[in-house]
Amino acid sequence: MNKITVEEKGYVLQIGLNRPEKMNAYDPEMHMQLAEALGRLNNEDKLRCGLLFAHGENFTSGLDLVKWVEVFSGGQFPELPSGYCDPFGLDEEKRVGKPLVMAAQGICYTVGLELMLATDVRVAAKNTRFGQIEVKRGIYPVGGATLRLPEEIGWANAMRYLLTGDEISAEEAYRLGLVQELAEPGAEFARGLALAESIAEQAPLGVKAALMSARLAKSAGVAKAKERLLPDLQPLMQSEDALEGVQAIVMEKVAHN
Repeated sequence: MNKITVEEKGYVLQIGLNRPEKMNAYDPEMHMQLAEALGRLNNEDKLRCGLLFAHGENFTSGLDLVKWVEVFSGGQFPELPSGYCDPFGLDEEKRVGKPLVMAAQGICYTVGLELMLATDVRVAAKNTRFGQIEVKRGIYPVGGATLRLPEEIGWANAMRYLLTGDEISAEEAYRLGLVQELAEPGAEFARGLALAESIAEQAPLGVKAALMSARLAKSAGVAKAKERLLPDLQPLMQSEDALEGVQAIVMEKVAHN
């Protein structure tokens, strides 16, 4: 059985962690399969948005640490083949360039929270328990939490959880802005899929440009992103989507008159 399931639904690629008998403990093999699936999302034109979810009652219990000892001792993550995308989005050249929605439930520890921080829109079941608990195991997060959590929820809030390893309830995650919607347990996947489908229904070039502009502001600074606003809009103005959008506005005004 594959440790990652992949299924197309219209323009959305559904990507599922699939090791429920081990609470979806994240091992190097799962990491590579996830990178392959994200590469497919990134490289196939017909796919416009991804939905990351997990089979079973829990999103993930976190790293299958025993299986990562050799990798971590080597000082780097496994090298990704051409066409694969970095699940943590730390390598900008190998980051998936399309929106990614995540739906979480149950326990979502360590790598689960870091995978979430690499996504763009998040839904969580009300029973979700987040935890960046590496410090309890004598290590620290290396999948992006130390970089992104302070950006997402502020320095002191991030330190509160990074340095204690305490859990974050679904309600607190929503209050802090880590997740955008809460759902009843069992309904998180449907809600996540609905959001992914809503994104996929929009003009794909516009969605991609908006995502890239926002990411550029985070990675290179607001000033750099401001420089690219109109230059990056210019080629979009010649696209069929933009022309249809302008025509739709004209027709709407005519109808109102």
